[in-house]
Order: sequence, then C-alpha cells, then structure tokens
Amino acid sequence: MQVNNSVALVTGANGGIGSHFVDELLRHEAAKIYVCARSLEKLSGLVALDPSRIVPIALDVTNPQSVETAATHCQDVTVLINNAGTSLNQGLIAADNLDGARAEIEVNYFGMLSMCRAFAPVLKQNGGGAIVNMLSLLGRVNLPFSGSYSASKAAAISMTQGVRAELAAQNTLVVGVMPGTVDTDLANEWPNPKVAPAEVAKATLQALIDNVEDVYPGEQAKTVSALLLSDPKAAEKYMAKFLPGMMLAGTDA
Repeated sequence: MQVNNSVALVTGANGGIGSHFVDELLRHEAAKIYVCARSLEKLSGLVALDPSRIVPIALDVTNPQSVETAATHCQDVTVLINNAGTSLNQGLIAADNLDGARAEIEVNYFGMLSMCRAFAPVLKQNGGGAIVNMLSLLGRVNLPFSGSYSASKAAAISMTQGVRAELAAQNTLVVGVMPGTVDTDLANEWPNPKVAPAEVAKATLQALIDNVEDVYPGEQAKTVSALLLSDPKAAEKYMAKFLPGMMLAGTDA
C-alpha cells in the first residue's frame, strides 16, 4: 500500500490520535486528507495545516445518513482510517445502567462497521486501498476499570477479522491497530505506561506500507500481547487488579 499520493479519510480527526494521523499523512505526502468530526468548527485548526490538501467533513459515525453522505461525497478515498472512538471508563456491573455500554458499542463497533460497509465499494472502485481500524489491546484482555469499553473493542476486533476476510477478494488491506494505553485525554485516568499518540500514528502508516495486518504500537502493547500468547490467564489476572473506581483513587500500574 502506498501512502504517498493516497486520498485518506480520518474519522475522529480532532481527537488525540486523529490529529497525529493527519500529521503523518502530510509527512508521507498524501494527496488529499478528509478530516472528519461531528462539528466542522473542531476541524479548523487541522485545515489550517494545509488548506490545499485537507478537507473538513461533518460526520457522525453513529448516524447512518451522515455516513452515507460522507461516502457519496468522498468517492476518491483510497485509505479509510476509522479512528473515532469513545470510552466512559465504567465497569460492567458497577455502572448505574447500560446507557454507557450502549453508547460505546454504537461508536466503537456499529459506527466502525458502518464506515467499513459504506466505503468498501469506494475502495473497490479505486483499486482496493486500505482500511485502518483503531482497536485496542483491551479488546484482547479486559480492563475492569473500563470493562464495557473493553467489550466494545473485543467486538470490533472480531468484526475487523470478518471484514478483512470479506474484502480480501477486492484487494483491500484491513489493518487492526491495538495499542495499550495511549497518552490522550481519553485515558487520563488509566494506568501507566502510556504510548505517545504520534508513535501510534507512525507505526500504523508504516504497517500500511509494509502490508502488516495487526499492529501493536508501544512496549506495553508488545509485552502484553506476547503474554497473551504464552500465558493468557496471567494477563487476565494482572488486568483484573484494576477494578472500577480504583484508578480514580490513585492506583497506578
């Protein structure tokens, strides 16, 4: 997959990782970058980086009509980066109700799947291209402090594998990115160590270039993913120490 001269679309572009994807795409000389957020006002700073190449798009990944409109207007996309995500940092049993879990599933699973479905035909007509799904190591092992988020990412990992299988015939590379804790506002209350969002974006675009399907940016992700292969129960028991409310009280890794 060639990143230079590509046409990329980044959801959640105004977020902690999204803006670094834009920086990396510019560095790799992408021809055009559609930057997406629910509000166009949140994208003005990104557009200012290179108004000739960066195009703002109002997009709500949980709204089917919004997704279809974006796909209709962005028919030249060759790289789809599904970066939009949300976490409410709540447990599965400790949460007051299921509203938060449903909100996380709507964005992290259904929203991502909607984007894959809408842009698969676009990528096909443009030669195959690539889809990047921002997942999480927590989709492979649950962090009880953010248990419903972890569950939504587990669903997204399984979905990514299925989409990869279905789109192989049209030569679409589907990349799953599974960092550990990323140093963004979303993870302020999560345990250390944390990987820099710029490192996540850099590793992801290199995976596109190298045709690597699964990416584990940062030492934490590499260490835990290796442990999941050698002793998955040990990884589960380690993460089980971080219960709802504990990190708010100052517990650290």
